[in-house]
Amino acid sequence: MASLIGSAYDYYLTTYGSRQVSRYDSHRKEDLRKTVNKIKLLNKESPLYKIKISGDVQKFAIDIKENARSIKNIVASFSETDEGIGAGFHKKIAISSNPDAVTAEYTGDSSSLTASEGFEIEVLQLASPQANVGNFLKRDAYDFLPGSYSFDLNMNSNSYEFQYNINVGDTNEDVLNKLARLVNNAHIGLKADILHGSQDMSALRLESNQTGLGPKETSLFRIVANADQESRQAMQTLGIDAVAAAAENSSFLLNGTKRSSYSNTFTINNIFSIELHDVTPKHEPVKIGFKPGSEAVTDDIQSLVNSFNSILEVAENHSETQLSNEKLLKDMGGIAKTYSDALNPIGLSVSKKGMITVDRTKLTQSVVSEDAGRNIDVLNRFKDAVGRKADEASLDPMNYVKKVLVTYKNPNSSKNFLCPYISSVYAGMMVDRIC
Repeated sequence: MASLIGSAYDYYLTTYGSRQVSRYDSHRKEDLRKTVNKIKLLNKESPLYKIKISGDVQKFAIDIKENARSIKNIVASFSETDEGIGAGFHKKIAISSNPDAVTAEYTGDSSSLTASEGFEIEVLQLASPQANVGNFLKRDAYDFLPGSYSFDLNMNSNSYEFQYNINVGDTNEDVLNKLARLVNNAHIGLKADILHGSQDMSALRLESNQTGLGPKETSLFRIVANADQESRQAMQTLGIDAVAAAAENSSFLLNGTKRSSYSNTFTINNIFSIELHDVTPKHEPVKIGFKPGSEAVTDDIQSLVNSFNSILEVAENHSETQLSNEKLLKDMGGIAKTYSDALNPIGLSVSKKGMITVDRTKLTQSVVSEDAGRNIDVLNRFKDAVGRKADEASLDPMNYVKKVLVTYKNPNSSKNFLCPYISSVYAGMMVDRIC
């Protein structure tokens, strides 16, 4: 059982752990209390059942829960105003004329700028990290004597001492790999890797995560061998105290005025988040402006459709493993089929399984046409229906797993007690065996 729970946590972390947390994942106490009360009432009348023990069961439940959460967050973002999806017309979404060189995100208040405002940026130089490259050594040679060695790594705010041992039989390649692991496992803002040259030669390369230099800085890190003769000799052999490439700041023209930054990611006036990716051709600045409101609405709908299709894919994929009772596929697909006649004229085509494809041109035209109000109303009703079903799925993902019914609660009994922890047993992936 413990191994299954560990497997579930591993799957969650590797599959969903890197997802960006939405501000809609934060809740007030009242919201959490409502959720707990819903779970209590849901479990009060729930029958007792058992589920066949399997790591795939946990993965299925996690997939349902996370995809439902994604849908709920998107729906919540649409529901901040009475306009619902129509509020997208008032959104300000930054757009770049050359996203390969510069990307931008508008992070200010929607009333900060008019939609016609923007700026130009010409990238002269990207910010770069410091890199030290050691001497190339023959991989299978033995240039280091067995013993204990150390060196200091001095950064602008901290100093670290690294100690390492060289054992009998360690080749140059062994020593370089050992030092690379030592630096990487220290997690001090440096990454180490091995460069492979010709004729079986290798060298150790150290690079800073940080880029750019401050006004009084000459380097981001320095490597100094300790005072003993053996450590100094080992450092001379390694050569990692030599700077191969100094850190540099980014340089760019903002509306013709030269600026610089320590990093390739920075903000402008606290309302634009800018990321530089490549140097631009001379005298060909990138124009940063805003998407039209109709395109912003189309992007919002595309996000909702993508999340909707993702949960359908989860249901379909797990139905092939005989884990799903196909209720999720029928419930979510049924919503799309119910609205298919109304969605198709505005650019959303529904397949037999309920999957939706978006004709962005047709959708954009539909939200600015004479019937825009009616079309947006259709989209809002579809959004609300999907949100309600996603809420149900997130409260009880095990409702969509094949299970063995043990007994129903007595419908005529007044002694059916609230069971707030039952869903934790299942949604917490502590799955019992079938007797």
